[in-house]
Amino acid sequence: MEGGPGSMEGSGSENGNSSAGVVTAGEWRDLDHWVYWSQLMTGEEFSGMSDKFKLYTDNLVAMHVTDSDDKPVIGTDVVLYRNGQSVWTAKTDNFGYAYLWVSPFHKLEQVSSEDLTVKVGGAEMAGHPVLSTWQSGKEVQINEFKKMTADAQPVISNVTDIAFIVDATGSMGDEIAFLKDDLVDILGKACAQAGNSSALRTAAVFYRDVRDTYLTQFDDFKTDYNQTVDFIKYDGVDEQGKRMERQAEGGGDYEEAVHTALEVSLQNLSWRDDARMRLAIVLLDAPAHYLGMTWYDEQNKMHKLTADDVLSSLQQSIGMYAQKGIRVIPILASGGDKNAEFMLRFFGILTGGTYTFLTNDSGVGESHIEASVGEYQVEKLNDLIVRLIAAALS
Repeated sequence: MEGGPGSMEGSGSENGNSSAGVVTAGEWRDLDHWVYWSQLMTGEEFSGMSDKFKLYTDNLVAMHVTDSDDKPVIGTDVVLYRNGQSVWTAKTDNFGYAYLWVSPFHKLEQVSSEDLTVKVGGAEMAGHPVLSTWQSGKEVQINEFKKMTADAQPVISNVTDIAFIVDATGSMGDEIAFLKDDLVDILGKACAQAGNSSALRTAAVFYRDVRDTYLTQFDDFKTDYNQTVDFIKYDGVDEQGKRMERQAEGGGDYEEAVHTALEVSLQNLSWRDDARMRLAIVLLDAPAHYLGMTWYDEQNKMHKLTADDVLSSLQQSIGMYAQKGIRVIPILASGGDKNAEFMLRFFGILTGGTYTFLTNDSGVGESHIEASVGEYQVEKLNDLIVRLIAAALS
């Protein structure tokens, strides 16, 4: 975030918290700017990012599912088939939208819409879907599907699940300070905006890297978000039984164990199948070990993590996020480079999410890279997260 550990103290904010309340950010949803995204992905500067992370977003089938009263159908499975083989599964969100990818983990030179079919809640869509490609020169084309009966309609609760997945290495002191200071305020505002018709469960995952004092720590979903805040604030007790403030420590090299954090968020958090929406808010300043890594333990034994291990893990996690209907909202902090930016943008677009990033407008702390996006609105990070959560609760 902006500045090193402790740099946010003393400035104050209008809500009584630390200067985290004035940190500024922007949002850019690549699904809403498909032509712009296509130009980035085919342009000279960033065309290699897809190969670097083995994540390909060039062939999209966007679906909008409604019932006979034109109301969105929420939480239904939507499956894309290519030549009769399923290639991507997603769930409709709280507005009835689902985003399906023809070949997200392998580069395809040519894709024909005639090879594609879609099933919504087990019912096959008539004909072939309209395909959005990087070469189309058009914004995302939406395929409308109307479910005329209640057969196989999912039973959806009023609950929204939100997990915070946070890099806890040494450069992330300000980000953890931001969470400790503002999370109660953010969640309270979001729930108030959504009204009494929505319920909220929160969870948290902290991660570092393979040579650190811990690799991951997690706290499963709670209906009282103050318990999640308590987990974020404190990291166990010391020898005298005094609670220890959570600190950002470790790291050392630039890349971190992002792939492990995503795995833990799927394996150890009890996401509800009947949730109205599911959000994974991922806060980091460094990409995954996309080149692999080699390290030695305390006994001088060599360990090796290959690039294929990491990229395969990322693919599986993002595919499972989409299948479970978990929308990724990444936040890139200070210190992040273009590799981190595009990795996060891949996470967002493949799961129907949106990319968010800190800006220099607050004048607080260190400089941030300029996001490779079009014109956007500068907001306080606090307000931006409230708005995104409130939209998920609506």
